[in-house]
Amino acid sequence: MQLQSYIRDIPDFPKRGIVFKDITTLLKNPDAYRYAIQKLAEPYKNSGITKVVGIESRGYILGAAIADELHAGFVPIRKAGKLPAETIKATYSLEYGADSIEIHKDALTPNDIVLLHDDLLATGGTMEAAIQLVKTLGATIEGICFLIELSSLNGREKLSPYRVHTLIQDASSE
Repeated sequence: MQLQSYIRDIPDFPKRGIVFKDITTLLKNPDAYRYAIQKLAEPYKNSGITKVVGIESRGYILGAAIADELHAGFVPIRKAGKLPAETIKATYSLEYGADSIEIHKDALTPNDIVLLHDDLLATGGTMEAAIQLVKTLGATIEGICFLIELSSLNGREKLSPYRVHTLIQDASSE
């Protein structure tokens, strides 16, 4: 299945010069959606994953389904001020600004084996912050997966030494 054909490009969103990768066109197709979930989970089937950590907000959509596929729990990472219990925070840079994310202090333990998920890898800043949060809680990171990778932005380089798995490599968007 050619998943790239289910992704819609929205130029100049959220600001001029950015080409937004709209995944809602993939999500509304049940066959493409199911295929993406299966393919994102596949490399981790026998890795002992106990938690899938998804990044707000589009990382939740596939992340929770990947957790179900792997028979693992799901842990959300949210923007600052959105989680109700005690949290830890990490700040990061985006290709178009800066932001902070948080995770509940009790979301992970040192016994957890984690798969991190977000919908898109651009510069890698958001995922670097998520890695920092997971490591602070003492969990082991088994892998990182994305639906889309904007390979021209070289975000993968920031994520070594972790195993990074993506389904769509898109060098055309900058």
